Amino acid sequence: MSVYHTVLVVDDDQSIVELLRDFLENDNFHVMTAGDTEQAWDMFKQQPVHCMVLDIMMPGQNGFELCRRIRGESSVPILFLSARSHDVDKIRGLTLGGDDYIVKTASPGEIVARVKAVLRRSASPQPVEGRVLDYGRFKMNLSAREVVVEGKNVVLTPKEYELLRLFAEYPRHVFSYEQLLEKFWGGVGDRHTIRVHLSRLREKIESDPNHPQLLVNVWGVGYRFEGG
Repeated sequence: MSVYHTVLVVDDDQSIVELLRDFLENDNFHVMTAGDTEQAWDMFKQQPVHCMVLDIMMPGQNGFELCRRIRGESSVPILFLSARSHDVDKIRGLTLGGDDYIVKTASPGEIVARVKAVLRRSASPQPVEGRVLDYGRFKMNLSAREVVVEGKNVVLTPKEYELLRLFAEYPRHVFSYEQLLEKFWGGVGDRHTIRVHLSRLREKIESDPNHPQLLVNVWGVGYRFEGG
């Protein structure tokens, strides 16, 4: 992993911050740290950040609120870090645009591995000359990483884009929950994780209720892409 990948760690617990800094720097990441969301927001606006590890419960504005602000203008990968393992917190974090949700009982090594995984997923692929998936009202330009539905550009997070690309490249192929979980979350998580991400993705690409669904839920199995 290149030293030019910058990770912003946001947590008011200095011991956790220092521990993650040591492990991330040992893997050649450049690490910035912030003790609250306002400091994190200022750093994010001033310097390039490739990934953020964000605590949820902090004094003042919480991590959920910072995530909402960031998603208003950036798709930078965000991994929530929380002492709470409740599904409601996990679902809320993913719904707001988080790319992963890690409970603080995870080892520093696992957290570093999850950072690497989300950076791999968000990395721009090698340009593919002239590759455009055209399904009429839905178009996906793979070389430009652009998605157009009904003539309008759709802004997606890195994970949403990669999920949609997989479906669009294999129309009408049913991908099971297990396959999606393994490919995009390293086998860590459950069906709620997938449903939340797919629900958010469908809201972005299926804004017109008068048109057939692009992503169809195959009950009890998974999802498939229907094209235009």
